[in-house]
Amino acid sequence: MKNYLVLGAAICVALSMVSCKSKESAYKKAYEKAKQQQTSAQAPVQRSTAQQPTTVAPVQTVTTTPVTNEATRTENLTVVNGAGLKAFSVVVGSFSVKANAEALQRKLNSAGYAAQIATNPQGMYRVIASTFDDLNSAVESRNNLRSQYSDAWLLRK
Repeated sequence: MKNYLVLGAAICVALSMVSCKSKESAYKKAYEKAKQQQTSAQAPVQRSTAQQPTTVAPVQTVTTTPVTNEATRTENLTVVNGAGLKAFSVVVGSFSVKANAEALQRKLNSAGYAAQIATNPQGMYRVIASTFDDLNSAVESRNNLRSQYSDAWLLRK
């Protein structure tokens, strides 16, 4: 009885390994389809020899408008490590452990930012990547930093 049980378990394991194998034909079909799309995208565009009139689009001027409704937070912070905060700052990290905040500050400093650490009355360490006198510059910096730090936010002094 025990031998039949072991034999049955071995057959189940063998069947499960064989049935999970990827089929080479599936990979081949996908490769051929991708190759076909690549060659069709690289096919040269034939242009007619007849000269066609060209239209020129009018030049548009872009004006920047000041940001007025950008969400900011206000906190009473004390600078722990840094040169000091201006009116608007970009916060990229918040830690309860100072060593973690210092590690992020070193990372930002090596990336070219003048990162600072400040603490709030609740004992949280805020890592500030950049600080500005005007809101527009702070918003632009925050938007650039959000590619790496998705939770970046604006602090108003």
